[in-house]
Amino acid sequence: MSRYLIPGDPPVEITLRRSARARRFSLRVSRLDGRVTLSMPARAREAEALDFARDKAGWLRSVLCEGGGRWALTHGAELSVEGRALTLTAAPVRAARIEGAQLLVPADPARLRPALTAFLRLLARQRLQAASDRHAAALGRSFTRLTLRDTRSRWGSCTADGGLMYSWRLILAPAEVLDYVAAHEVAHLAEMNHSPAFWATVARLMPGYAPHRAWLKRHGADLHRYDFGSAGD
Repeated sequence: MSRYLIPGDPPVEITLRRSARARRFSLRVSRLDGRVTLSMPARAREAEALDFARDKAGWLRSVLCEGGGRWALTHGAELSVEGRALTLTAAPVRAARIEGAQLLVPADPARLRPALTAFLRLLARQRLQAASDRHAAALGRSFTRLTLRDTRSRWGSCTADGGLMYSWRLILAPAEVLDYVAAHEVAHLAEMNHSPAFWATVARLMPGYAPHRAWLKRHGADLHRYDFGSAGD
């Protein structure tokens, strides 16, 4: 896959993807993070694909505007951490840290996103490890490992051999929402399905989980709109 920038106000970045199944050019704007993908037949010329995208630039900008696009992470911007709005503040620091209502980050713009991502991943691991340990102990089960990824299709998963995976972006959601996802995945250690027995297990681990599940369905897509760049994976 290749990436190109359509100039204009604002410029639009597109990812070019060749597909053996594609019979024509098609554009897709992700509802999760606003990423634009241009699919093209395997033997088509890139120049023709880019001409197609440029012809659709006005439509793309209108769609991105309606959906809000991606949220840039720059000095002075706000970022939600554990559901709390913090201001990204330039400071003489090497590693990001929270001080009051500020999230201190390196003053060098090139170091901002890597330092911020490292901080958030570490905090997410600490919170998810603690929540998973607590729920697993209550369930009387154990998990084999815990991994973090920047997944867009799911917030967590549980493998047949007891491995737990979570999206580290859960650290941007309210703490109760993160705890619900941990309870959900740990419940799969006992019930590898979504049967009534499974949901009864979730309710036992986290009574009153419904509002937190609803929050994730309603606001989860916003967590993917923060642009952490390639450092997020």
